[in-house]
Amino acid sequence: MIEEILKEPVKTQTKTQAIYNPATGQVIKEITLGSENDAKKAVAKAKAALKGWRKLSPLKRARILFKYNELLNQHKEALAKLITLEHGKVHADALGEVQRGIEIVEFACGIPHLLKGEHSHQVSSAIDSYGIRQSVGVCVGITPFNFPMMVPMWMFPIALACGNTFVLKPSERDPSVTMRIVELMYEAGLPEDVLQVINGDKTVVDTLIQHPDVAAVSFVGSTPIAKYIYETAAKNGKRVQALGGAKNHCTVMPDANMDNAVNGLIGAAFGSAGERCMAISVAVAVGDATADKLVQKLSEKIEQLKVAPGDVADADMGPVITAEHRKRIINYIDLGIEQGATLIKDGRSFTYPGHEDGFFVGPALFDHVTPEMTIYQEEIFGPVLCVVRVKTLQEAIDLINQNSFANGATIYTNNGANARVYTDEIEIGMVGVNVPIPVPMAFHSFGGWKSSLFGDTHVHGPEGIHFYTRLKTITTRWHDGDSDLTNQLSMPTLQ
Repeated sequence: MIEEILKEPVKTQTKTQAIYNPATGQVIKEITLGSENDAKKAVAKAKAALKGWRKLSPLKRARILFKYNELLNQHKEALAKLITLEHGKVHADALGEVQRGIEIVEFACGIPHLLKGEHSHQVSSAIDSYGIRQSVGVCVGITPFNFPMMVPMWMFPIALACGNTFVLKPSERDPSVTMRIVELMYEAGLPEDVLQVINGDKTVVDTLIQHPDVAAVSFVGSTPIAKYIYETAAKNGKRVQALGGAKNHCTVMPDANMDNAVNGLIGAAFGSAGERCMAISVAVAVGDATADKLVQKLSEKIEQLKVAPGDVADADMGPVITAEHRKRIINYIDLGIEQGATLIKDGRSFTYPGHEDGFFVGPALFDHVTPEMTIYQEEIFGPVLCVVRVKTLQEAIDLINQNSFANGATIYTNNGANARVYTDEIEIGMVGVNVPIPVPMAFHSFGGWKSSLFGDTHVHGPEGIHFYTRLKTITTRWHDGDSDLTNQLSMPTLQ
């Protein structure tokens, strides 16, 4: 059934998108992009399926999710290989993405409990009040290339668990794993048309976010597009959660365990070739002695990293997603040098033997980066780590709080007082202490502040449940025998 949905655009449009293996630079397949009409069809199918799905009890929806969880675990390896093939991240990292996606399904399996409302007995004479959460309707998800499995799982399992139907528009750069997890959802017993997937470009996106039958839109991507999605969808009456870009900082204190800080930074900056919205791209070293030690150890660790195709067993870092993105990252490195930063490690000329056409960039490390430099101000989304030197913890906090992005930040310290000041004063949505990437687990919510999030609700966890439901408060009164009510024209009060 999913194959039929995906083939339908062929009837109305012949525009295609090439899919590359980033490690080789070669086209491995083409997909057909949907049209405006195809997007409307997807919404229509989801709307038609809504009534039956939302009437199904939460327990029965949960049983489908339990089966889905079982299938995802059975297909872990195959899903990870699809991610590696089209995204390029190393197999171990791809497996980690699969696992984090599965954890969202595990959370969503608890929907009978998560949808329990609140009840107040006898709020007034013979009157009870209670609140229930009901589905919002047809929901849309627009997801990025960097987590082609995990980010869609932030959205549709929770939306479906809450009784909504869903239209998913994955990244056109690496859509195969997204399409496969939708197929597995149907194998788990999902009723027909409850979950739609459509490949497409801006034409499809604009149709979905403006469609009158769409109630809610979830998006993850760059800040300019997140702002556009938010403004356009909200103007058209949708509730919106649009997660944007980031410039995540790691503050390293003089009392920190330096080996732990360096190991954490290496993974956080260069894992997945830096193509993570929670990647650490700035290390803020407090004191020159701390900075000197940090840069030296980072430089040594970078030398030990193995950059290779993602299917190489001992690879630490794979290629970036496209040739265009590789060029963009290299341009940022060039600009950093021009603006006066000290390039300690240069990954611009890296090639992997036998894969000279692959989209590889080696790890890059800058020291003496200052806040006015472009490489500090803008999201590079690649394997580039900038070291900024400050004198005090307060200076580090002030620096981070002045940044327009506010997704994640972390501190390495052995001083509890410093950690407390940092976590209290930092104006960031997700904060870590002695952890490299402060990504919440599935039963908490994920999201940043300021220009890293447009909308009021974070994804998954409790806020995910609130986003995909709306509150209805019901007040009831039942009488024994004859009514003793008289006409009441004044405001009802609790008498």
